[in-house]
Amino acid sequence: MAENENGQEKTEQPSAKRLLDAKRKGQVPRSRELNSMAVTMIGVTTLVVMSNAIGDGLSQMMSESFVLTREQIFDINIMLIQLGDRFLQMMVTLLPFFLLVVVAAIFSSVALGGFSVSSEALAPKLSKLSPLKGLKRVFSARGLVEMLKALAKFIFIGGVTILLLWMSLDKFLALHGMEISQAMEKLNSLIGWSVILMTSTLILIAAIDVPFQLWDHKRQLKMTRQELRDELKETEGKPEVKSRIRQLQREMAQKRMMQEVPNADVIVTNPTHYAVALKYDPQTMHAPKLLAKGADLVAMTIREVGAEAKVPVVESPMLARAIYFHTELNAFIPAGLYLAVARLLAYVFQLRAYRTEGGEYPELPDDLSIPEEYQHSPEV
Repeated sequence: MAENENGQEKTEQPSAKRLLDAKRKGQVPRSRELNSMAVTMIGVTTLVVMSNAIGDGLSQMMSESFVLTREQIFDINIMLIQLGDRFLQMMVTLLPFFLLVVVAAIFSSVALGGFSVSSEALAPKLSKLSPLKGLKRVFSARGLVEMLKALAKFIFIGGVTILLLWMSLDKFLALHGMEISQAMEKLNSLIGWSVILMTSTLILIAAIDVPFQLWDHKRQLKMTRQELRDELKETEGKPEVKSRIRQLQREMAQKRMMQEVPNADVIVTNPTHYAVALKYDPQTMHAPKLLAKGADLVAMTIREVGAEAKVPVVESPMLARAIYFHTELNAFIPAGLYLAVARLLAYVFQLRAYRTEGGEYPELPDDLSIPEEYQHSPEV
């Protein structure tokens, strides 16, 4: 079991943040076997498929190199011109081969871990020049695994090569009875396809190495439980800080809520435990709206702020509880409470008219009926 420097076992899978940090540092899974397989397979296959075109191009280049006129022979500058022309001709002939090999090398390198450019990985480290650390890497468990892998590859590829040569021995021996041109063409085909079959063994090696590299990469990045807890604190913040933030958010929300209380038309109380402030404007609202609500100390504050603003306070315990538990802040009251709230607001508006115009003092309706589903809190 892997351990960190404190001796704790790394039993937890790496988090997304740890994987991202590792990628920024250039620590991504890479498979040299996949890279070798892709470059070798593409290179060999390209050479075999384009052998005639490449052979004709190089043959033409060699022929033109030795065909000179009398004037060119005595021209001291012709050598550099001929050399430049032949080099350009050779590059044009081999360009498809080079392009395919380069593309294979790039994409096979980034197939596992993706593109990763890290300045930290490119920075020189004196520890890499230490002979002692170099010997530790050579004689480490990873070095032993790499040595066994190289030995296994040598035995496997060598065995496949011997088997192919043994199976093709009759075809090679039959070449001595053919004409030279026919024998050379046949030999070229035999060697080409034999090399393709031999390099195909690298596919099996890459198929084994790729899952191993992915597993080994995650194994190296495994975390202890303490590291997971520390990372959680870094990303989400300490519990004390989060609690303080939530407290400040509640205080700010409560302050904004209290600023809306003077705009209310009525405050309905329990009378001591709950208080809700309602507002209704027939011109802009389809139903009464809850501006503020609170319990205990918050309810007392709502009543005090309402009293200072001369907002009517009505005691109706059942209605206050129903609105408190079944209506969100700054939301319209549910349809089931329309009738009770309408009767209450009618009383409030009559009371307001009485205070400004006089007349008969209104009476608070006795029947503020609350439907059964609103008579209990959701917790109950």
